[in-house]
Amino acid sequence: MSAVSEQSEQSEQQPHAEHEHAPPSDEDYSVSPLELFFDLVFVFAFTQVTALMAKDLTGTGMLRGIALLLVVWWAWVGYSWLTSTVDPEEGAVRIVIFAAMAALLVIASQLDGVEQGALWLLALALDMAGPYFFGSEGWRIVPEHFAERHGLIMIIALGESIVAIGVGAEETLTFGISVAAVLGIALACTLWWAYFDVVALVAARRLANATPGREQNEIARDSFSYLHFPMVAGIVLLALGLKKTIGHVDEPLKIEVATAMLGGLGVYLLAHVAFRWRNVHRFSTQRLVTALVLAALIPLAVEIPAIATLAIATAVMTAMILYELWRFREFRDRLRHGLPIHPEPEPEPVSTDTWD
Repeated sequence: MSAVSEQSEQSEQQPHAEHEHAPPSDEDYSVSPLELFFDLVFVFAFTQVTALMAKDLTGTGMLRGIALLLVVWWAWVGYSWLTSTVDPEEGAVRIVIFAAMAALLVIASQLDGVEQGALWLLALALDMAGPYFFGSEGWRIVPEHFAERHGLIMIIALGESIVAIGVGAEETLTFGISVAAVLGIALACTLWWAYFDVVALVAARRLANATPGREQNEIARDSFSYLHFPMVAGIVLLALGLKKTIGHVDEPLKIEVATAMLGGLGVYLLAHVAFRWRNVHRFSTQRLVTALVLAALIPLAVEIPAIATLAIATAVMTAMILYELWRFREFRDRLRHGLPIHPEPEPEPVSTDTWD
């Protein structure tokens, strides 16, 4: 065989070998059944984190739970990057995913106390600081798949709040508990709306329009890997609050429960403020104000019946959603129908006198 023909044959074979496990094109690559199956581990993990905090309902217990959630989250983040870079359904990658599912169920669980905490901190320090020390080049993600993957983990987190309502209502289903359950569902729906109605669409479009390479990877790192964690943490804290609220609707909330529920909502909204700023460099005044209002309700929540606190929180979140529907109606309509988007309307100028 001539040198020319050998070179031609090698050039035809090389791309196949190089891209054997590469994901399909953007248009064809959606979240696979294997990835959904993999995420079942995290359904269990989120439930266990909520249960852990419910057993030790103190400030220290909640901080410990959030630290554990961060360990779990960063484990998921690593595989969200991996499966946006290689096709999880091809070759040995599938077996690696299966093995990871088993490992994630038991990792660090054989230790307790200081030793376990030290391992968690070491893992977090290495993993979370790594992207800054080693740079953001060298990764190739599929933006639509990457954004969809994070949307689905948000659904899983929101599902935990629904589970918490069901667990909290395991006692006799009184009229008060029924009303509280409906309010809890309505509150969870406002969180879903706040993310999926517009925010998720804008973020996915921003990621897709970024220049592949460093710019796109840094948006993926900051907006999704980092800033989605406080959103998930806020939802898990809300789930804890709902779990402890549903069964005691006629009693005032304990300060820890009030802080978990109202503070969790506030953390969720503050993460949205940072998320929007990172993506489009615009500030969400209404979400910041709503977060502050919810935080200010904590002292009231320990004085009034729990069902009243739940009703007020639901009303506050609903009012924010309705305001945004009115304020950004044209922008929202064009975005959701795939039309060219004009710049969002600037917020009304605020007189400095109102802050005196």
